[in-house]
Amino acid sequence: MATENPLSPEARSILGARISRRGVLAGAGGLGAAGLLAACGGSGGDSASSDNTVRWGNWPLYLDFDAKTKTYPTLEKFSKETGIDAQYFEDYNDNDEFFGKVQAQLKLGEDIGYDVVTPTDWMAARWIRLGYSQKFDLANIPNAGNILDSLKSPSYDPNRESTLTWQGIMSGFGWNVEKNPKGIHTLDQLFAPQNKGKIVVLTEMRDTIGVILMAQGVDITKVTEDQFMNAVDFMAGKISDGWIRGVKGNEYAEDLTSGDATAVIGWSGDMFILSSENEGKFDFAIPDSGGTISGDNLMIPSTASASGKANGEKLINYYYDPAVAAEVAAYVNYVCPVKGAQAEMEKIAPELATSEYIFPSDKTASRLQVFRSLTPDEETKWAEAFQKAQGN
Repeated sequence: MATENPLSPEARSILGARISRRGVLAGAGGLGAAGLLAACGGSGGDSASSDNTVRWGNWPLYLDFDAKTKTYPTLEKFSKETGIDAQYFEDYNDNDEFFGKVQAQLKLGEDIGYDVVTPTDWMAARWIRLGYSQKFDLANIPNAGNILDSLKSPSYDPNRESTLTWQGIMSGFGWNVEKNPKGIHTLDQLFAPQNKGKIVVLTEMRDTIGVILMAQGVDITKVTEDQFMNAVDFMAGKISDGWIRGVKGNEYAEDLTSGDATAVIGWSGDMFILSSENEGKFDFAIPDSGGTISGDNLMIPSTASASGKANGEKLINYYYDPAVAAEVAAYVNYVCPVKGAQAEMEKIAPELATSEYIFPSDKTASRLQVFRSLTPDEETKWAEAFQKAQGN
């Protein structure tokens, strides 16, 4: 990881030459790439998808993008190969926020404007538990067999009947190199004097509190309520004392680029792209005490039509092709979940084939933990405590 091996100039040049996505978004006056591509231009489709359409809701900076043509190359290729009109929406900023937007329609069985959604593990578990997802026809997804062995049987979907991992997410410390020349590898270094009032942490409870818990010596695979609440109290104290300026979703990246933030609990892929786009101004490391790992998942909502479901399955199968997965991974730089993608990466960007961001070694993987599954009661109580600590 960056602790020992900072981002290579080769990796920076690869991404820098191919991507300057934030410039595109700014040039569009805040419209966003999805608005440039999709006729409806808003959040999700305005009506149920037609027989040759698939509508995909995903997170920002999470699919290969060509700034010159303002298109997503792999998605364009999918549409050409299948004849399916793929509409892509960068509508995720936070899991709870997105779920809140569509929950009422899901409950009523009304179209939510998406045929494929991309919730994080714990939220995927909620969708499944509430009956808001559809089981795959795996005959339409033969490439599902390419999922990494370590991801084959999550507790919320042990047979992978309703989800397939889109990307793996490592969380840890990100920082402005000029303000933190020695890097940030411990919680004490995060809360160093130069960062006071300029620290941002994630709205993803399991990532922010998970990193804090591990720094406190807690095994997050077995965390108790008392341990969790102690970590929440720690965060609340740092907010009230003026150390933490905000608890944010993906927009924390903008705080770093504007200079409003100098240090974050953030995600590896975001930090890689920020560094690539800003000549190494930012860096990332898994904390010495360990970081969290989770996954975002491709899922078909219960409200998708029969054609939307079938087209969604074709889309998912396409992205589980190792060559396609490698092309996406070269852009997003999150943990790739597809077997064979590392060999394909050797062909298109050999410098990235050894990236710990994309293909973590066993040593790196040993420093990552998955936050344990919560019961519905725990999820409610713990989330309320996390929100209260933020002042909500």
